[in-house]
Order: sequence, then structure tokens, then C-alpha cells
Amino acid sequence: MGIATTPSTDRRTAVALFSRLRTAEGQADPFPIYTELRSRGGVSPAPWGGFLVTGFAACDQILRSANWLEPDRNWRESQGPRTRWSAFSSREIGRTLPALNPPEHTRVRRAAGSFDRGTIEQIGRTVSRVTDTLIDTLEEQLRHGEADFAALVSEELPIAAIGDWLGLPPADWPRLRELTHDQVFTQELLPSASQLAQSDAAMAELRSYLTEVVRHRRRHPGDDPVSRWIATWDGIEPDQEKADEAVYLLVLFILLAALETTSTLLSTMTFLLLEHPERWDMVAADPDIVPAFVEEALRYDSPTHVISRVAAQDCVLDGVEIHANDMVHLMVGAAHRDPAKHPDPDRFDPRRKPAHLAFSGGIHYCLGAPLARLEAQTLLRQLVGRLPRLTLVRRPQRAPRVAFRRLLNLDVALA
Repeated sequence: MGIATTPSTDRRTAVALFSRLRTAEGQADPFPIYTELRSRGGVSPAPWGGFLVTGFAACDQILRSANWLEPDRNWRESQGPRTRWSAFSSREIGRTLPALNPPEHTRVRRAAGSFDRGTIEQIGRTVSRVTDTLIDTLEEQLRHGEADFAALVSEELPIAAIGDWLGLPPADWPRLRELTHDQVFTQELLPSASQLAQSDAAMAELRSYLTEVVRHRRRHPGDDPVSRWIATWDGIEPDQEKADEAVYLLVLFILLAALETTSTLLSTMTFLLLEHPERWDMVAADPDIVPAFVEEALRYDSPTHVISRVAAQDCVLDGVEIHANDMVHLMVGAAHRDPAKHPDPDRFDPRRKPAHLAFSGGIHYCLGAPLARLEAQTLLRQLVGRLPRLTLVRRPQRAPRVAFRRLLNLDVALA
């Protein structure tokens, strides 16, 4: 661990770097800024308090260690009534599975089950069918000119996959997708008051909608995951109201996790495919490289660039003293370009067999990772296998975010 020292640079430097990250240029290409941040040391002070961790090894260690906790409901409440952590959307997120610590996390994760082989095969059939239909639609529009791949494909596939599995009416999918995008600001690094208000409104509508879904499934159980979770929680929690609340929080988590980051993965992967035409040719010539291409996309520009944890006890991390309850922000986007882990890290190379933290790690490793990989691999195979080479019409715009990456458009045409 080493001897504790005072960080050599002050928070004003970090403020300047983060100001650049929040610009359109910084969001389009944050990696030079990450390089500057990493040059300040593996652990450096965050502008708003807490610390930024940029090295791959330290981020990986923190994610796997029981000495680092999620900022759970109790931690959020301890931050005070007039902070971002007291917002309704933040408190609601603080009750979902990814924000829980043991033993509560263990109990809820066991009740959630997993995306086992049978479930993946079931959803996989939907993914294959929907992907085929979406590419039909894309191909038809491309005959008449350009098309927005993000709107036609990347945004549609995740909600169709998870919406069908959960048994949610297709007519509701567009609104649920919109609410998912709106709520994410509460999980950003520095949400504004207006963004928090937007997140609160979205979360309130999601709560109302999904609570009614749980009530309806209790009255009319079927062969679907929500009905099965109700049965599972009835065996755990004798209070029916508390059992239904637990099921609602599980459905909320699954929906949010399945939509936001997966749609970003699909858009980013496709953008990387089209950015350099030789990549399309490489995949077309060797379809077996598809899984590796997806993994390198997850390393090169992962959907989530920041993961936050809280110190369980006083410690020294890379020579910097951290106190119990201090928050550290794992700058995953920077860690993935750490040259100590990945030689020539700014080069996109599907043959490098990359290690990445895109799905977090340890006990909080993403429950839906197999589903995200399935969607990405299915889309990439069908896209290259069915269409002639596509080309970018213009550089895409990005949502005004740092932690959660999102392409707002991906305009393409036939090459």
C-alpha cells in the first residue's frame, strides 16, 4: 500500500479537466483528458470531494474487495437532506440490487436468480428474430438514402428483448425506453438541479408503472419472470406488501440495466465497426472474431465510464490516505486505456484478448452480462452477414454525460 501522502496537485486542476470532459469535444473523445488525469497519479482528488482512481489494477482490486462498498441507502441518507443523494430518484436507485451490500445483496441476488442457459436460449430466439426484422427495416430505409442506426436498431433491440421476456406490452416500450434515458442523470457524476428533477419525474413514473405490473401479475400469474419472482418472494417475505415492493425493485433494476447500457454498447460497437472500413472487412472475412470484437469494444469505449464505491474503513490506496465512508470514483474509461494493463491502449485491436471492467466485478458483476453479449454478437453477425458495407454519413452527437455514454444518433448509408 505504501505511505500516505498528500495529493501533489489540487482540486482546481481536476475542476479544469472535468470542465473539458463536459464539453461536446470532451464527450466525443474523453481519452486524451483521461491520459492527463492518469498522469496526476493513480489516485487523485475529485473536484467535489472524494477521489478519482484511474489505474486498471487499482480499479480491479476495489471492485473485487469486500473493503469497498456500494453507496447504499444508508450511505445516501447519511449525506444529508439537501444533497443530490437525497433526491427521490437517487434514493430509489439506492434500493435496487446493484446498490446493495451484503448480507442484503446476497439475499436479493439469490432471489433474482440468473440468466441461465435456458433463459438465454429463450431470449436468444427473440433477439435473433427481432434483429432480423430491424435489419430489414434498416435495409429498406437505406434504399432511399441515409438512416439513423441508433434509432432504428440500437434503441429498439434491447427493449424488445427485455420487454418480451418480462411480458410488457409492446405499446409501452417507447415510453419505458424514454424514461430509462431520463432517469440516468441521477447516477451521473455532477447532475444539475434540472437533471435531478428530470430523473425524479422519470423514476416516479417508472415506479407507478412497474408497481402496477407487479399487482397485475399477482392477480393474474403466468409463466413469466415477474410471476416467478412474486412466488419466490412470497416464500421469503411473509408481508405481501413488502414482497411486492421487492419484486418491483427487481423489475426496475432489470429494466434499467437491460436498456441504457446495452443500447450504448450496440451503437458504440457499430460506430467502431464503421469508423474504419477495414474493420468491416475483417469481420466479414472472419466471423469467428465477432465475440472478440465485442469484448474489445467494451474495453475501448465502454457504456459506463465511471463506477463509484465507498471505503469500508480507513486505508491507503496508491499512497493516498482514504478515510472510511469516503467515495472513490473508478474511472473505468481511463483504466481501460491504462498502458500498464494494455500495450498500445489507444489502438482498437479485437485480437488482443482484452481484460475490461465494463460489467463491474466481484459480487456486483453484472447480472445481465450474458444478455448484453448475446445482443451485441447477434447484431454484429447479422449486420455484416446481411448487408453490404455501410458508411458513416456524419460524426454522431453524444448525450451530455460523463459516466453513462450514449450516442444520440448514428447516421449511416450504403457505401
